[in-house]
Amino acid sequence: MKNIFVQGAILPEQIAESIAKHSHKKNIGAHEIFLGQIRADEINDRRVASIVYTAYEDMALVKMNVIREALFAKYDLICMHVYHSLGQIYAGQLCLFVFVSSKHRTEAQNACQELVEQIKRELPIWGKEVFEDDTYQWKQNN
Repeated sequence: MKNIFVQGAILPEQIAESIAKHSHKKNIGAHEIFLGQIRADEINDRRVASIVYTAYEDMALVKMNVIREALFAKYDLICMHVYHSLGQIYAGQLCLFVFVSSKHRTEAQNACQELVEQIKRELPIWGKEVFEDDTYQWKQNN
């Protein structure tokens, strides 16, 4: 089972490196990438400064493996990579990196979209939105 969690923000250099590692795979015709970034939302006259992510990691990894296997069975995929941040991630930083590869773009696009929705809906990952005034609330996934 592959660990999807990383401590801290996902760096652009990590994304570039991941993409570069696939250049030797000659059977890939399409990559689809989703990047989740922390927004400085304004909620009830307070601005979000960061989100602190926590997870029930063992359960999330088991569930992610089930999702992964189902998507490989449904779509003609070659590769799938998911990285989700844990800890405090500040507005403007990346917290989710989803990278799906296939022979054809439609398979990659559809699988990536479905994967992101399932991650948001099914994995036990929680975000505490911390406001600029150091108050907080638990994030609602939309």
